[in-house]
Amino acid sequence: MARRFELARAADTEALGARLAGACPRGIYIHLLGELAAGKTTLARGYLRALGHAGAVKSPTFTLVETYEFAFGAVHHFDLYRIAAPAELEVIGIEEYLDGAADCLIEWADRGQDVLPACDIEICLTMAAVGRHAVLEGRSERGIKVVSGVI
Repeated sequence: MARRFELARAADTEALGARLAGACPRGIYIHLLGELAAGKTTLARGYLRALGHAGAVKSPTFTLVETYEFAFGAVHHFDLYRIAAPAELEVIGIEEYLDGAADCLIEWADRGQDVLPACDIEICLTMAAVGRHAVLEGRSERGIKVVSGVI
């Protein structure tokens, strides 16, 4: 199940992230794919703000992961851009983050293949003449359910 969205402005990308946060069950794994400046962090910002995070949301390019704590649990926001080989993820202890209880938003997830678990939802963001395109694809039963329900 895949759905395509036209995102004319950054606010539209944030709004899509917010709608996604409202539709996802806790413990969801979301892979965010797309070139630099495609809107991966903007979508993550909308997701986190919809859950109640009021502070800044920036790409964790240098820290690799930022954890946001909420009353219901944690959301881990990863950026794997600087990963040279998937094995590096084992060195940082990625398995501790992937406990099934926390939501995981993983930018540049393709760089962690063979180490990362299968995702529930894959989101591919691409630049357009005006704004961005987003393709959301459910990759698991619950991911398909979420994607089909995102308006």
